[in-house]
Amino acid sequence: MKILKNYTLIYDDQCPLCQTYTKVFVATGILDKTGRQAFQEISNETCILIDKKRACNEIALINNDTGEVIYGIDSILKILTAIFPFLKNVFFSRPVYWFLKKLYAFISFNRKVIIPSKKVIDTCTPDFNYKYRIVYLFFTWVISAFILTNYIKTLHPLNQNTSFEKELILIGVQMLFQSIVLHKLTKEKIVKYLGNMMTISFAGAIILSIISKLGVLFIIKDLNFYLIVYITIVFLMFYEHIRRVKLLEISSLSNFTWLTYQAIHLLIIVII
Repeated sequence: MKILKNYTLIYDDQCPLCQTYTKVFVATGILDKTGRQAFQEISNETCILIDKKRACNEIALINNDTGEVIYGIDSILKILTAIFPFLKNVFFSRPVYWFLKKLYAFISFNRKVIIPSKKVIDTCTPDFNYKYRIVYLFFTWVISAFILTNYIKTLHPLNQNTSFEKELILIGVQMLFQSIVLHKLTKEKIVKYLGNMMTISFAGAIILSIISKLGVLFIIKDLNFYLIVYITIVFLMFYEHIRRVKLLEISSLSNFTWLTYQAIHLLIIVII
């Protein structure tokens, strides 16, 4: 495996995803043992080399021999092509490169709502980007509705009228409902909250999907089992909601209204 000698990757120490993959790069020898440095701990020499504002949005890779700095997907592709040189032409073909660039931006601009972090001095927080946040909300909304539609089928005969459209409306109404509850906040803060809320919904839906697949594998057809699982996941989501609301420093009323809506959602699932 080719090692990128004398390169330094500047990563966000408050991002678990960034911590993990940069640590893997060093552990596997792709980068030198000193080949990664936390944004929050960069030296004055490094500060001179990088664009700190851009580095908050796009991970920076420094060539310590030449002082050249590349950012974002170019940094990642530089590392990946060192591992898989035969894929260089594929990665840098126009359609693939365009897609990877957009995917990187999608993840980077939403990473603080995917996995929020506590406020720290000199934090590496990406710029707020409405376009990518709206795309994220739409993505998690549609996928969560699709997964819940399939999971709710396990609650038969309690529910016989489930549909993707119905779940899509219910989740959409929840976003609208919580936005009204928090209407006194700025538009940006409301959208930040919705990003966190939909991450919780998406994570809960993924867990339900895994459990339903295991239920099929082990031939579990007990209605009570799936109902208890659903309620348990909702309460785990509620705990995470409380944690994120504290990090966002917004009204705890949103916790009560979130749980109330989840109860209404369950009643609709069971009755209507």
